[in-house]
Amino acid sequence: MVWTIISLILLGLLKVLVTCLPTGPVEWLIKKFETHSKLSDDHITITFEGKQVKGKDKTTLIHDFNEAIFLEKHYIYPGTEELFLKPEHSEPPVVIDTKKGKKDIRLFLYRYKDRIDVVKQDKKKVVAYSLLSDRLQLSQEKKGLSV
Repeated sequence: MVWTIISLILLGLLKVLVTCLPTGPVEWLIKKFETHSKLSDDHITITFEGKQVKGKDKTTLIHDFNEAIFLEKHYIYPGTEELFLKPEHSEPPVVIDTKKGKKDIRLFLYRYKDRIDVVKQDKKKVVAYSLLSDRLQLSQEKKGLSV
């Protein structure tokens, strides 16, 4: 009888805890599984056509990438990773090298007139998705990147 009451109390507390998680753990869970993560200015290397991007262009590019709107995620079939990493009808990509925790991540930004294709690569997997950002799309056509 005592064990039944104790187990009911513990199950009730567990139910309340799971359904009413504090903001901190919820944000941590969302950040852990988000596809389009935000970048910070430190520990990032950006290269375009083999040259490193620095200064104001780097800060602007990071800001525009963070403000871009997520459109859709593309499914990559096993064995077709190279089609996403080296598309046929694309200009040279902007390459962003960063760290997320202990993992090194490389982002390839392929710019088109109607979207930005991002290929996110780490040691084990490749993820591809599209973004919408007028500033990133226009920066290629009008001024390019000064490196």
